[in-house]
This record gives sequence, structure tokens and C-alpha cells, in this order.
Amino acid sequence: MTTLTSSLQETTPAVAPANPGVWTAWEKFLFRVFSIFVLLLIIPFDSVWLGKLFQVKTFFAFLNTLTGYRANFYEVHTESGKWGLESYATWAIAFGIALILGGVWTFFARNSKRTQYNELYYWVRVIVRYRIAIGIIAFGFLKFFPMQMPTPSLSNLDTNFGDYNTYKIYWQVVGVSIWYEVVLGIVEILGGILLLFRQTAAIGAVIIAGVLYNIAHANIAYDGGVHVYSSLFVLFSLFVLVQYIPNLWKLLIKGEDVKPNLYYPVFNKKWKRVSYYWAKYIIIFTFTLLFGILRYDVHYHVGQLKEPITPGLKNAAGYYNVSEFKLNGQDVPYSPLDSVRWQSVVFEKWSTLIYKVNKAFPISLANGGPNPKDVDRNYELAGIAGGRRFLFYNAKNGKLILQDKDRPSVDEDGGSAKKTVAVKPESKKGKGKHHKDDKKLIWAYTRSTPNRIIISGVNEHKDSLYVVLDKVDKNYPIRINRANIH
Repeated sequence: MTTLTSSLQETTPAVAPANPGVWTAWEKFLFRVFSIFVLLLIIPFDSVWLGKLFQVKTFFAFLNTLTGYRANFYEVHTESGKWGLESYATWAIAFGIALILGGVWTFFARNSKRTQYNELYYWVRVIVRYRIAIGIIAFGFLKFFPMQMPTPSLSNLDTNFGDYNTYKIYWQVVGVSIWYEVVLGIVEILGGILLLFRQTAAIGAVIIAGVLYNIAHANIAYDGGVHVYSSLFVLFSLFVLVQYIPNLWKLLIKGEDVKPNLYYPVFNKKWKRVSYYWAKYIIIFTFTLLFGILRYDVHYHVGQLKEPITPGLKNAAGYYNVSEFKLNGQDVPYSPLDSVRWQSVVFEKWSTLIYKVNKAFPISLANGGPNPKDVDRNYELAGIAGGRRFLFYNAKNGKLILQDKDRPSVDEDGGSAKKTVAVKPESKKGKGKHHKDDKKLIWAYTRSTPNRIIISGVNEHKDSLYVVLDKVDKNYPIRINRANIH
């Protein structure tokens, strides 16, 4: 403790920098408004979110929930409210409140002799810097490992381009460019770390503003759904950079010599210095090194991924033609327009079976969270149309026990994952929704040859099925190119 204290005393200036100057009335008003605005977007006022934060089961889930907080005062339930201008409704509400409170603050401070808010401005910037840092570092580790945008699965590679939602195209392209995703994660982590230190905050803010602007407008272009959250980091980074603009203008535009004279507090008592630095480095350690270790553990040891990890049928992964299809004992000939007969089947390397049929199924527009259970991991089906039904299965004693994957699930922190349903599936029973208590399907399977699988059983409408599947040796250019590279 003596060594730490001595080090702190050596690195702490004896006096504070000179006062940067007297603020004008407009500068004080703008500070009041924008400080309230950013704090409204940072401080959690959502009782549901707070309840969720303290109900999580692991320390990592607690940190992950904390880093991912997003203010949501009001949600507009329209297309623009999800992907367009109206999705920024919370910002508009926060700015309106900030204008009102800033005006009230200005009214009560009209006779004050205070000439500036340097110290308060400094601490607001600290809060904003740390909010950017912990949020973007968390996102950076998702890409670094990489976890946010996995490599396209076999069924995804077999999906027609026109059956992809636009955001899924973008995410699949990034998933294919695996090293781009890793490097992007490194840049985000680096920018976040730089923001944790006053001396490098400006560089970190420039990096984050540039990277997140690119992500925000890509999400706007491709309906990615995280454009508001990405834009928040850009906004906060610009807030951090505001104090540097006058000096940069003088140096780069006017060509004048500049001697930075920025305010920062001085702790003239030892207990204040020790408390400040202990708090600072505990936060840095927790949200950088420790968070990274826990994310790695969740990813590689716990297996909490966006894609399932339960192994599928041995040596069954691949694309299959439906050579024969019988419904209630009657042969149904192939037709691309038939809404009952399966057209093709894909077995993933994990325990997911996908069949394609000319029929509308619900389209999930969620990003697909890394849920704890394989049956709840819906990234492989999110953003995909084209009559594909995804079934999770367990194989036991020559039988497949299956569940429909396209149903409400829970995210990695235990909360409900929202889903936008674009089209309702047809159903003889008139029930278009799937629930967790849906009855499981049990189908028998036999493998007369290594490349043939025969399935028999009863579907959800109590119709008997008999399906003969023949494996096709189908090559995908992306996989061939990768094999050639390695």
C-alpha cells in the first residue's frame, strides 16, 4: 500500500491547470442541456431492466447485461420505429426533457456568480468515456473471439439469395470474412481501452466515432436493428471530442501555436487519490481483462454460442434430395409448388434438421442471441424465408425427438427474446403460433446405406409421413475457396 501511495503521489500534479476561462451564458446553457441529455441515455431508469440485472445467475451475465444497457423511453411500433427515423424516439424524448430541465436550471441559476462548470463538465465526460468504453469493449470481444457473426451454416449456404433478409446478408458476409470480424473486434477493444485514460481519450473517441459510424449506417442500410445503439457510441464520442475542437481549429485551420489548457481535477488528499485510482483500475480490470476471460470461457468452454453445439447424427451432415414422400400412405410426387411435399432436407453437423417446402413459415427478425440451450438458438434461422422449417432433434434408439425451433426463446441473460413475425404459417388446426409447450415430434429413422436416410412418423397435424432422403455431394464455392487457401 505504501508503494502504491508513493506512486500516486509522484504521478499527481501539485496544482491544477489554469482556469480555461469564463463561460458565456450560451456555453453554460448548452452544457446544462447536453449534460442532462447524455446522462438520461446512460443512467438506467428502466425498472424491468434493473430487475433483470439483479436476477441473472452468473457474474458474467451481470457484467454483460450492465454493458449492454440501452435507454428505451418509448418504442414506436412501425417499420420506421424499428429501422428508420422513428427508432430514435428515445433520443427525441431525452432531448426534450433535457431542454426543459436545462431551462429550469438556467432560470434558478440566473443570479449565480458562477463563471464556469469545468469540474462538473470533466466528470460528465468521465462518465460518458467509461460508458463508451465498457459498452464497446464488450462488443469488441464478441467479434474478437468471434461470436457475433458466425460463419454461415450449411443450410444458410443452401438458401437462395432472395430469401435472405437484408441484415442477414450483411451479417453472413462478415461471418465469411472471419479475420475482418476479428480485426474489427481488436479495433473496438483498443478504442475502448484508450477512452479509459484521459491522456488517450481523444484518440479513442476518434477511433470509436469512425468505426461505429460505419456500423450504424450499415445497419440503417441493411435493416440491422442496432443502428440506434451504434449511433449512441458515435454521439458520445463526439461529446468527448467537443472540448478539443477549439484547439484543433487553431492548430489545423488557423495555423496558430496551441498550448492545451484543459481542466482536470487534483486530489489534494491522499485518501481521495487512493480511492480514485483503486476505483479506476478495478473498473479497468473488470471490464477488460476479466470480462475477456469470462467471454472466452462462455464461448469456448461453456459453449454458449449462437449456433447449437450438440452433435447431430454421425456422418449425416449434408444436403439431401427427397426421393420419395408419402403422406398417410399415399405417394406425393415432386412439385415445386406443393405446400405439403418436402423439396429437400439439410442435416447440420449439429442437431438441427431443416426441410424445405413451398409454404410460409414465421420469419424471425431477431439477431439470434447465444442462448443457453441449443433448442433456443435461432441464429441459423433468423432473417431467412423460403419455406424452410428448422427442427432441433435428439437422436435416441433409432428415433428422432424433434422440436420446432421457430418459437419465442430466451436470450443469454435470461430475458425474453423478442421476435417480429412477418408471415404466419398455415395450419389445419388454425393455430399460427408456436409455444414452448408445443408437443414434440417423434420420427423413426433408418440408414440403409451411408448416403440414404429413411424417416417415418407423424407430423404436427397427425398425418403419417414416410420420407426417403438421398445425400447429394454438393460443393459450395466459399468452402472450396477456403480449402484451397488452407
